[in-house]
Amino acid sequence: MAKGHKKKFELLAPAGDFPMLVSAVNAGADAVYFGLQDFNMRDTAKNFKISDLKKIEQLCKSKKVKRYLTLNTIIYSNELAKIEQIIRQVKNKVDAIICWDLAIVQLCKKYKIPFHISTQASVSNLEAAKFYKRLGAERIVLAREVNLKQIKEISKILPIECFCHGAMCVSISGRCFTSQFLFNKSANRGRCLQPCRRSYFVKDENGRELRVQNNKIFSAKDLCTLPFLDKLKGSGITAFKIEGRNRDARYVDVVVRVYRQALDKKLTQKELAKSLKQLSKIYNKGFSSGFYLRPPTNDDFSKIEHSSATEKKAFVGKILHYYPKIKVATLKIIDNSIKLGDKIVIIGKTTGIVYANINRIEMHKKPVKTAKQGNEIGVRITSLVRKNDEVYLIKRVKK
Repeated sequence: MAKGHKKKFELLAPAGDFPMLVSAVNAGADAVYFGLQDFNMRDTAKNFKISDLKKIEQLCKSKKVKRYLTLNTIIYSNELAKIEQIIRQVKNKVDAIICWDLAIVQLCKKYKIPFHISTQASVSNLEAAKFYKRLGAERIVLAREVNLKQIKEISKILPIECFCHGAMCVSISGRCFTSQFLFNKSANRGRCLQPCRRSYFVKDENGRELRVQNNKIFSAKDLCTLPFLDKLKGSGITAFKIEGRNRDARYVDVVVRVYRQALDKKLTQKELAKSLKQLSKIYNKGFSSGFYLRPPTNDDFSKIEHSSATEKKAFVGKILHYYPKIKVATLKIIDNSIKLGDKIVIIGKTTGIVYANINRIEMHKKPVKTAKQGNEIGVRITSLVRKNDEVYLIKRVKK
């Protein structure tokens, strides 16, 4: 490496739909990972069709963003023909396939498609890494249970990818059957309904109830490595992965921008505090360091069922038209209301995400202070937005 040249770390962002994908590309991701309608661990996300791959390529190639397809669920014998058809169709349309089932590994080799070993394989030692290297894997997404010392050892075998931010399953690497038992929706098929995040009462066989300090006893906090990211950068990790294909475009935009800055430079304490504040605004269940620094303790379990975010978005309406010369959009308010001083976010399949402050509202060519459900209004938006883009109001969450 030339003197003075800084190592470029790959930042890998989740894409559950087109608004998320466009937001990831615009926010500075080096790569995106996404699933199709079948065989991915986020079956409840909107996901993509094979016919979408050409558009995905167009969106990504303009900024040299790599595309990784997830085919990382358990595969049954009666699905082998279908999975082979999919792999044959995606050849030359993705940069790599993320998988762990050996049937898919063999099919990737057969069709000469690069493959990365999913975290579902729970690779946590040197011998497992050597095994997958001999199979031809270009990269391994390590088990979530590894610490910094173990990462450094395994990274000498082949390139390593690790999660840096996002939700964590209480079973860590995702081998959970709670959703399967309760609802017949298998987490290992990407259909988890996340019953772990609910409140539970603990009873013995005689019906006696145990009072627990935190009734979210199965719900882990989200992983956040930002405070110690420099240690991860020095551990041999090649790619830093953000979890969140079930989140939204705003989540992707904020997390990618925060980690892009932190990977490209060493943050000052002031910058770190500001970045953590940004992360706290979007969906989270509290933050944890996972296994990287030490085994998790009681403090790494969430005390809330849904989100600790300090902000939330509320649907307002849709863009009717945008006038680029005067930078004004007309929108129809379908729900809620808008007033001067509000902050809105516009999300669309091609637009990605655009933020705007409401400094002026016009209705029937006259300025107004407030607009309500059913109104059609004009507001100034400096960035390009498009017809049918969705408009949301950003609200502070009262604690």
